[in-house]
Amino acid sequence: MTDPLPRVGIGFDSHPWAETRRPLWLGGVEFEGERGLAGHSDGDVVCHAIADALLGAAALGDIGRHFPEEDPTVAGITGTALLVRTLEIVRRAGFTVRSCDATVICERPSIGPRSDAMRNQLGGSLRIPIETVSLKATRPEGLGLAGDGVGCMAVAVLT
Repeated sequence: MTDPLPRVGIGFDSHPWAETRRPLWLGGVEFEGERGLAGHSDGDVVCHAIADALLGAAALGDIGRHFPEEDPTVAGITGTALLVRTLEIVRRAGFTVRSCDATVICERPSIGPRSDAMRNQLGGSLRIPIETVSLKATRPEGLGLAGDGVGCMAVAVLT
């Protein structure tokens, strides 16, 4: 049985730029013409950080535990598919997703023009209203906070 009080989880993910040509996916949205991120999956750091926040709020470990790189069924998995599978895990544990908030950390690309599309994708994957999905971005101004790639911090609230 779950606690009636809200549960909060924090997630973080970062990936370097890919050496080979591949699409850039952030929050379930393709950023056409941009260099993609390296990773066993599609490298969608926004979806990965939110998935970790969901699992953390439910005290169920992290995405590496549930979706290990050695598992061939997760090779190339999209960020939104990973979120849907994470939602199933969280729901089976008796929790309901109430909201999420993510901050993308990158020098490029510009997130603002695609933020509503990203919020729509994230809300759809999590089956929550877009009004409960917050998405922001910040440039690290050369401080290296995201390394040579893109990072994302996320918070999720479950009941």
